[in-house]
Amino acid sequence: MFTPNCYEPHLPHSPARPPGFLRRPTMAQKPKVDPHVGRLGYLQALVTEFQETESQDAKEQVLANLANFAYDPSNYQYLRQLQVLDLFLDSLSEENETLVEFAIGGLCNLCSDRANKEHILQTGGVPLIINCLSSPNEETVLSAVTTIMYLSSPGSGSHPELTAMPVVQCMLRFSLSANARLRNLAQIFLEDFCSPGQLAEARSWRAHSALGIPLPRTEAPQQP
Repeated sequence: MFTPNCYEPHLPHSPARPPGFLRRPTMAQKPKVDPHVGRLGYLQALVTEFQETESQDAKEQVLANLANFAYDPSNYQYLRQLQVLDLFLDSLSEENETLVEFAIGGLCNLCSDRANKEHILQTGGVPLIINCLSSPNEETVLSAVTTIMYLSSPGSGSHPELTAMPVVQCMLRFSLSANARLRNLAQIFLEDFCSPGQLAEARSWRAHSALGIPLPRTEAPQQP
C-alpha cells in the first residue's frame, strides 16, 4: 500500500491567483446556470471544455466550477451521468496542484452521498485520495482528510486501507499540527474511526521508526 509522506502543509508561498479566481469550492461562489441550456446542458458544456481545452487556467476554472456544483445534492444525478466523479479522480494524478485541490474538493463535496461514496470505493479511488495527504497544499490535505472520514463512515463496507497503519500514523502526526483545522480533523478521525489497538500500534511504530520525519517531496533520503 502507498505510504503517505505526511508533513504539515504550508500555504504562504502558494502562487497568486487572478482576482475572482475560486480559491476553494464554496456555496457562496456557486456558479450561475444559463437558463437557456439547463443544468445538465451547462454541466455537459463544462465537462467538454475541460476535456478539450489545452489551457491550464481554463482547466482550473472549469474544475473549480464543477467542484462548486458538487456541493448541491440536486446535481448528483447529473454529475454521475456525466462521469464527473471519474474526472475528479483522474485529476488527482495531475502535477498541477491547483487541479488536485479542486478535484479533491469536488470529491469531498460529493462523497457524503451513498451512491457517490460507493462509486469512489469501487473504482479504486482510495489510494489516490490517500496520496493527497502528502500534498503541500493546505486545502488539498484538509479535503483529503475529510473525504477519508466520509468514506470510512458506517455503511461503507469493509475498506481496511482507509485505516491502514500508514494512514493512522499520518493522522497522528496531523493531530499534533499547529494548524487548528488540520489538528481538529485528525483528532476526530483518530477518535471516531480508529481502535485503541490501532492507535497503540501506530504510536509504537512512530517511536521506533523514521516514518514521521518529513522529507521534501522532490528529494530522496541520503544514503549513509
